Amino acid sequence: MAGTDAAPPTAGTRLMGPGDSANEAVQDSPDQAEGLDDGPPDPRIGEGLLDVDMGPSSAFAHLYRGELHRMKLWRERLDRTTNWAVLLMAAILTWAFSSEGNPHYVILVGHAAITIFLFIEARRYRAYDVWRSRVRHIQQNVWAPGLDPNVDLTDEGWREELAADYQQPKLKITAEEAIAHRLRRVYFPLFTVLDLAWVLRVTAFSEQPWPASASVGAFSGVVVTAIVVVAYGLALYLCCRPRTWHTRGELLETELRSNRSDDSEM
Repeated sequence: MAGTDAAPPTAGTRLMGPGDSANEAVQDSPDQAEGLDDGPPDPRIGEGLLDVDMGPSSAFAHLYRGELHRMKLWRERLDRTTNWAVLLMAAILTWAFSSEGNPHYVILVGHAAITIFLFIEARRYRAYDVWRSRVRHIQQNVWAPGLDPNVDLTDEGWREELAADYQQPKLKITAEEAIAHRLRRVYFPLFTVLDLAWVLRVTAFSEQPWPASASVGAFSGVVVTAIVVVAYGLALYLCCRPRTWHTRGELLETELRSNRSDDSEM
């Protein structure tokens, strides 16, 4: 426009050419270029990232959502193994009792296969407990005090423990405890059904009397029966022996609604 004086270009400013876009006309001042390389990156860049000032839509909420997702995936893997075991047991029992000529030891083969499923599921449960322990850490020490300020922290050093777990994840429970947990919840009832079905098969559904009806090849019926009894006794011991459970947040206690005061007033 006439009467308007254009300001002269300053040092470090590149003029736009005919083929340049507006985004390409940037100032490359020496001071700005030097400021980009001043000093090393802040080693405490994450400090304060998860503080309460960030609000419910902060990085902590996304972190919690991600841990819930991983816990859900491992929970589904546990359920999948349980489904395999139940389906296998149903198929074996159906075939074993479909005809008197079918051998009884197929039930023992199914017993061994379900034992393999037990070890697989116990291994998955140990990994599942890692993600669930993190979720319970956040629920007990972040969301519970946030919903009720009168709730005391269950662990004063939960931040340090959670940070250490993110730096170097470790399994929290032993393989024996994981096996005992899965026995109590799923597999001990399955073993009980299989063993009762085997006893019924070698007694009521066999032409030979026991213990001859329980023999398998060169092994006498007494030996086979003793192996079954020992295996069942070992499962019962692992399932029911007194122990200190290290599973975090597991539903090991009950608080029935009928015990609450608000329900008693209704």
